[in-house]
Amino acid sequence: MRKGLIAVITLLVLQSLAAREPIRAQELENMQQFQKLARVYRYLDGLYVDDVEMKPVVEGAIRGMLEELDPHSAYLDAEEMKGVRESFEGEFSGIGVEFNTLRDTVIVVNTIAGGPAERVGVRANDRIVRIDTLQAVGMSRSEVPKHLRGKSGTKVEIDVVRHGTPGLLHFVIVRDKIPLNTVDAAYLTPDGIGYIKVNRFGHTTMEEFSKGYRDLGRPEKLILDLRGNGGGLLEQAIEMAGFFLPRGATIVSTEGRAVPSSSFRAQSNGEDLRGKLAVLIDESSASASEIVAGAIQDWDRGVIIGRPSFGKGLVQRQIGLPDGSAVRITVARYHTPSGRVIQRPYEKGKRREYYLDHLRRYDDAVRDSLDAGAPAFRTLRTGRTVYGGGGIRPDIVVEADTAGYSDYYAELIRRGIVAEFVNDWLDRSRDSLTRLYPAFGAFDAGFEPADSVLEALTELGTRRGVAFDEAGFARSEPIVRTQLKALAAQRLFGTGAYFQVVNPRLSPAYRRAVGILEAWEQAGKPILEQKK
Repeated sequence: MRKGLIAVITLLVLQSLAAREPIRAQELENMQQFQKLARVYRYLDGLYVDDVEMKPVVEGAIRGMLEELDPHSAYLDAEEMKGVRESFEGEFSGIGVEFNTLRDTVIVVNTIAGGPAERVGVRANDRIVRIDTLQAVGMSRSEVPKHLRGKSGTKVEIDVVRHGTPGLLHFVIVRDKIPLNTVDAAYLTPDGIGYIKVNRFGHTTMEEFSKGYRDLGRPEKLILDLRGNGGGLLEQAIEMAGFFLPRGATIVSTEGRAVPSSSFRAQSNGEDLRGKLAVLIDESSASASEIVAGAIQDWDRGVIIGRPSFGKGLVQRQIGLPDGSAVRITVARYHTPSGRVIQRPYEKGKRREYYLDHLRRYDDAVRDSLDAGAPAFRTLRTGRTVYGGGGIRPDIVVEADTAGYSDYYAELIRRGIVAEFVNDWLDRSRDSLTRLYPAFGAFDAGFEPADSVLEALTELGTRRGVAFDEAGFARSEPIVRTQLKALAAQRLFGTGAYFQVVNPRLSPAYRRAVGILEAWEQAGKPILEQKK
């Protein structure tokens, strides 16, 4: 059966090539290489000493072929595709918990408001020890969703251990649709500046973003945080850029060898055309994030702040295969409205070097040399100079604050000691903290981790094999206090509360954005109208 299928495919390819006159030398070479591939397949299937399971062999061959091309063409097997679809579709069916695994234990980090788990009384910091008839202790992080997720309306039973409660607590939970939020936080600063953080671009991103913007009262000053956002769906990025641009404004264009060039424009006037805008990006902002930042920068619509973005500007066409797998083939390149190519340079087949080069770009000397040789472009409204060469270069570069970094604190985080400590600490303190601080505002203004809390953290580190480093701890103490407060806020008030604690205390780029928006006429407007 397989031999017959290969023969038919080969015949069809040969007929297709023969119908094109004259056959170019490159096409003839391609035909010969296809025949070679088909022959090797037949030889393995017919002659190899043992029976061959051809599926992993073929998948390995596909991955190998794509490895020789650009860094972003890829093969995804059926299981990988299932996860990809869930991440973009904006929902899945499950019980509605955020969880982590720590020392072989499944720990509930948060319950989703209004979700099935919250409705039956599951709480943050509960330890899940059994899922239906299976022991959950020892499950890997990737195994847990396979047992908690399922069709809406089906039941799953879990046993949990809760601090201060004797024995096991048994819950019967009816699975339901669970949203996968792409907006982590939307809040107003005390001075009325809006902040919205978008973690990726999925099907529901603009719905979430627009709701957050309106719930904040359509703020006249806004920080759009795209740091760490690796991209996602093109149409959502186009819609987000269009939120700030007038009808007809070009947002992004594409060009490729085998597909027609195309240009995407704002289809209507954006909801926020005149508000003061700052966009935060960093080295992990990629693809769709770069499309948004590039359009806003090229139209002089807002100030871009942070660190140069990743530089992923290749357009992939995803082609589904019969077994549920898919191949993503690069077909074009993205250009910003001014004509800049978003994709940074690469050598085909050298993926490792490509990603290592990305890290090198954040060395000051290397970045300065890249900037010196970057092609110059003009923005479309005021004609100021912006630079190409891959990625989006911020209008204001703000380096990461490493003053409080220490190897000691980094080791506490890497070994999972901070996470373990926060779980145990909040087990003991959650009820008292909730009574003292029923709302986030009171918590933010009134709570600071006591010295005894920090001492308990370092003592746990010592018991787990991380020797106390007095100098390292002294250097990192302000960060430790802030992170403990932020993690407590996350567990008590949700993910957005984490950013409300961390941003003003630990993010120089955020503080710079706030300063520019507060003094827009003196600090923001001149940046956008400067001509070089």
